[in-house]
Amino acid sequence: MNRIDTRLAAVARDGKKALIPFITAGDPTPSATVGLMHALVRGGADVIELGIPFSDPMADGPVIQLASERALAHGVSLRTVLGLVADFRRDDSTTPVVLMGYLNPIEAMGYEAFATAAAAAGVDGVLTVDCPPEESAEYAEVLKAAGLATVFLIAPTTPLNRVEAVGALASGYVYYVSLKGVTGAATLDPAEVSARVAALRQYIKLPIGVGFGIRDGETARRIGAVADAVVIGSRLVQEIEAAGPAAAPARLEALLREIRTALDA
Repeated sequence: MNRIDTRLAAVARDGKKALIPFITAGDPTPSATVGLMHALVRGGADVIELGIPFSDPMADGPVIQLASERALAHGVSLRTVLGLVADFRRDDSTTPVVLMGYLNPIEAMGYEAFATAAAAAGVDGVLTVDCPPEESAEYAEVLKAAGLATVFLIAPTTPLNRVEAVGALASGYVYYVSLKGVTGAATLDPAEVSARVAALRQYIKLPIGVGFGIRDGETARRIGAVADAVVIGSRLVQEIEAAGPAAAPARLEALLREIRTALDA
């Protein structure tokens, strides 16, 4: 069991739901990222998803696209991101960190080189948005050999055969995208999410996290009633942009604490 398995099992034993915030590494500046990660932990994060900046983030809406642009303008690369995780690990050896991004930077580094470097930095899992299960067997095996979880996305339109493939390959948790579209979409139907998550549990034995469209404590509470974990990203990235580097840690901590309180209630 890696840190993801340990933490999610502990949350479940406590009768709670996991809170998984997302931020983009290097936004608003590379020097701010580790402080923001620690602020998320203070606010109640169980797992942190850390975005790898990419020039063509096709699954992301404007908010996270702009965060990637700001990070790339600071010269943030995949190796920079791994260095930030290693810095975070100097003071936090327990909070799981999942890298979320696209396959191109990982392929450029090489699967084995990436997996080795990620494990050494203290990464626990990887969610690669544009690598479908049909093309992931070799990649997932390399990650597994390094002790890294392979987290997959499932969408409302995902066909059954692909759901089964995800169930066979995934580790750590599965991320259910609650909406058709990109990150930051505004309309979420908790009843529809509930029905879909219930159906997925026939094929997915791992914890199921739900993200996209969750922006406040009330929505988190309603989704948490049916999911094992709640993922929140675009709202946090908006707060970072609005607050600026100096004020962002306190602002993120306060917002996440509000969501944590609602989720636990």
